[in-house]
Amino acid sequence: MSVATFLSRTSGNRETADRIGIQDVLAYGYLVVGVLVILVPVLWTLFSSIKPETAVDSFDTRILPMSQVIREIEGVGEKPVWIWTAEDGTETLVFKAGPTRRITEVARLDAPEDVFEVPREQLREQEEMRVAVENYLDPILKRNGQETFNFFTYLANSVFVTVAATLITLLINAMAAFALSKYRFPGRLTFTILIVATLLIPASIILVSLFFVVWSFGIFGSLWGVIIPAAATPTGVFLLRQYMLTIPDELLEAARMDAASEWRIFWRIVLPLSLPALSVLAILSVIWRWNDFLWPLIVLISDPTKHTLQLGLTQFAGEFNSDFHYILAMTVVTLIPITLVFVWLQRFITTGIATTGLK
Repeated sequence: MSVATFLSRTSGNRETADRIGIQDVLAYGYLVVGVLVILVPVLWTLFSSIKPETAVDSFDTRILPMSQVIREIEGVGEKPVWIWTAEDGTETLVFKAGPTRRITEVARLDAPEDVFEVPREQLREQEEMRVAVENYLDPILKRNGQETFNFFTYLANSVFVTVAATLITLLINAMAAFALSKYRFPGRLTFTILIVATLLIPASIILVSLFFVVWSFGIFGSLWGVIIPAAATPTGVFLLRQYMLTIPDELLEAARMDAASEWRIFWRIVLPLSLPALSVLAILSVIWRWNDFLWPLIVLISDPTKHTLQLGLTQFAGEFNSDFHYILAMTVVTLIPITLVFVWLQRFITTGIATTGLK
């Protein structure tokens, strides 16, 4: 089936024999609204990240990255170019020779020494379309006063935290789910309910106690202090347990009859069969760890060399001024790894969610 056939498929109306029925209109309208709600903020961030600083600071709502033309004037230096529209409609390229007032002093580009006065409302900016690649290159290459933003250090820390936390999360949650789904012991259902019930506790409530735990174990200020406390998640245990319940117990009994150990059964049978659910949990874990801000801020605030990308973005927001063009550009950069992981594992999402009771 081609993409065009899939997108143009309709159920029609059997009573009137029309190809497109009211349910088709409602379904496509709902899908279009959903796509716009999700994509518009992302596209706005992407297009704003390539706009010049002046356009971002002035809240320029145009999609294209327009900026005022700047020319090198002989004997004067670099000046923004303005278009002066005279009373007779003629337009002349000028630059401002003084401060902006109701009557502003300007001079022609080819005659900078010939200064004359014009009404301010007769001036408008000469604009051109220009992609502001410096929004991306300045923080990455430490240019134009961005020497304190260590992009590659932050990137390495984020990748380490995300990968290590995801691997530990998958292993710990899979082992817990295996025990709760395949072993019969008193209190199994009670343990499951208690674990799921922790979803009702907001994370902000346990921050203080979690802080003292991390401090007492001596991992405060290290990346492991960010990784270990969040390794066991009730969502992951519940998701994997529901999926493992669908694995036939006869497979495990057959393996035990062949003298397979419990670890070998878990590692060679249960984990491979749980790959769709593990993929869903991996995607969720990557998103959680990569975008996590509050807990890394608490644990890593004293050591800037341990900061992740999300913490690094705070350098562009000061008390009196914020570099929104850098914030937008680096936000787009941080979206790239998440997008790649999602594209790589998206084929498992539907299967995993449909078979784990998360619908």
